[in-house]
Amino acid sequence: MVLALSACTLGPNYHDAPPTAQNTLHAGVFARTPEQGVSTAPGVARWWTELGDPELDSLIETALANNPDIRAAEARLRASRASLTKAQDNALPKVAANAAALRTQRPSELDTLGSGPLKLYTAGFDATWEIDLFGGTRRAIEAAGAQAQSVEANLADTHVSLAAEIAQAYVELRAQQQRAVIAHQSAEYEEQILTLTQQRRARGTASDADVERSRTQVGTTRASLTPIDADVGESLDRLAVLCGLEPGALDARLSKAGPLPTLPATVAIGDPAALLKRRPDIRAAERKLASSTAQIGENEADYFPKLTLLGDLGFSASTPGGLFRRSNSSWIGVPYLSWNVFDFGRTRAAVRNAEAQRDEAVANYQGTVLGALRDADTALSHYGHQRDNVAQLRDVEASADRSAALMNQRYRAGASSMIDWLDTERTRLSAQQNTLNGQAQLVEDFVSIQKSLGLGWEAASK
Repeated sequence: MVLALSACTLGPNYHDAPPTAQNTLHAGVFARTPEQGVSTAPGVARWWTELGDPELDSLIETALANNPDIRAAEARLRASRASLTKAQDNALPKVAANAAALRTQRPSELDTLGSGPLKLYTAGFDATWEIDLFGGTRRAIEAAGAQAQSVEANLADTHVSLAAEIAQAYVELRAQQQRAVIAHQSAEYEEQILTLTQQRRARGTASDADVERSRTQVGTTRASLTPIDADVGESLDRLAVLCGLEPGALDARLSKAGPLPTLPATVAIGDPAALLKRRPDIRAAERKLASSTAQIGENEADYFPKLTLLGDLGFSASTPGGLFRRSNSSWIGVPYLSWNVFDFGRTRAAVRNAEAQRDEAVANYQGTVLGALRDADTALSHYGHQRDNVAQLRDVEASADRSAALMNQRYRAGASSMIDWLDTERTRLSAQQNTLNGQAQLVEDFVSIQKSLGLGWEAASK
């Protein structure tokens, strides 16, 4: 009967997460997939290597190895696995050993066996084993195992977020450095325009208002350099801390202006079904649901009796040499049955609490899935529109380049003034900066796609 009962496991059996976003999964494509620039090929785990920037590759690898958030997540994983081991050990017998040496002096009036101290040596072993009649312990092990898997998924999600944050910070740094270069060039052109305007004013061909307008433009451009330099320093410190380094540790390495990372011609995005399997936060939510489901059976087992096997083996003697003689041994073995018959609804309340937590986990899982699909659609939509925007900005820049080249020819031929030429150069730099801003945003949108797809953790978790 005991063996038959121990095969019973109370509570609902967990099979799989509830179906969510079935229309999207049936369609097999994301709702906001751009018409060009993407493919349904599986995404690349180490996506940052597609940007062709060895410096970025090195920063991400350093961060994944040294970032404090990663180490904290790894510690949480070790703790959860230790909790699983503890739950598994609860299904095994518990054995304890004890030993004692007693020496006492009795009053002479009470000593009928002769004067002198009384000596007593004891040693023993006792064991207890709670038979898992209704599967409460098995459900506890199941819940702890699912919780450990959820924490492991959270570690992978930390990898995903960290890689994306490093890439975005690096893109911002390179964009800021390029903006500073363009701003310096623009300031030089504007100072030349100011000088020429002052010369024209001295000859009476320009007014004081023209001079002040040029001087204001120079001051405005020069003033814009200060916040750019401050932003560069902030980005350098942000990257250093993300890499687990002290602020300023990357200054010598990254202070020199560098180009933006180069985007691949086509971005592999896979399909919604692959996203649901790959995103760590979805996996974590699904494992939390499995753990919550198992906890229902763990609490339902408290409705029924608990059977514990008790055993004790002891030895006692007046001398150490006779301690383990068979004649000095004693033992006891007994099954112990306990049943909390009248708990005044405590068990029922615990079961209802577990069921409510399971329902909450279901809702959280569904919300996580919908949020993941929304993230992917938003990132893909931004990438597609920004890709078109960058194409337009490049056309504007090309037109500004042609205009500057034609104006340069006219100036050299004496058909236009230097001020006209410098003004077209300033316009060209403005178009160049707009294109730079658009390209930087496009790279950041590419990073957002990789994060929304849950990429960036497989290689790091090996």
